[in-house]
Amino acid sequence: MKLIIAIIQPHHLDSVKNALSQVEVFRLTIMDCQGFGRQQGHGPMFGTDELTVNLRRKIQLQIAVNEEFVEPTINAIVEGGRTGTDGEIGDGKIFVLPLDDCIRIRTGERGSDAI
Repeated sequence: MKLIIAIIQPHHLDSVKNALSQVEVFRLTIMDCQGFGRQQGHGPMFGTDELTVNLRRKIQLQIAVNEEFVEPTINAIVEGGRTGTDGEIGDGKIFVLPLDDCIRIRTGERGSDAI
């Protein structure tokens, strides 16, 4: 089992959700978040003035998947979250972490059956 954490642009959320549904990934948690990466919080240029923002708004997805869904999930996020064919700085990141256990509170099921 893996926990996939993806940080994406807010305007890509619908296309990422659609791409995930195409690979039969329907369970996810979505959180608003803020941060910056390589851009260091710098925004677009307006004339000769650069708009500086300390933190950029992003969306964080948390998706617990069984092993056979890891690559399809990653590919769906990349497909839905990339700007254009080549992507742009700020499109986001995907982190894949081991998931030791998962417990369904309602039934007490554990492990891959609980996902």
